[in-house]
Amino acid sequence: MRNGKPKTDFSHIGGIIDDVLGQYRRESDGELTQVWQIWDDTVGEPIAKNAQPAAYKGKLLLIHVTNSTWIHQLQFLKSDIISRLNAALGKPLVEEIKFKIGPIS
Repeated sequence: MRNGKPKTDFSHIGGIIDDVLGQYRRESDGELTQVWQIWDDTVGEPIAKNAQPAAYKGKLLLIHVTNSTWIHQLQFLKSDIISRLNAALGKPLVEEIKFKIGPIS
């Protein structure tokens, strides 16, 4: 309420969040959110079923995996995954990946 009058126009929360994050995040951080959209196609179905992006900070991407066997396997593929992600993103936004057992959406 402003000046005692109820506000009648609404804004979608996504637009508000984008505006706020745009003020506080570096441009590359915003671009890195594209990882969620390209992940499945970039890594392939078997990996995507067992590993999904969870968070990022700077150029570090945290990936949740289903179990420790997948952590071990993905460690061998890490540099290839980073290269493929950066190629799909069109610039080197991911420098490091950490794998952690966590929920897969």
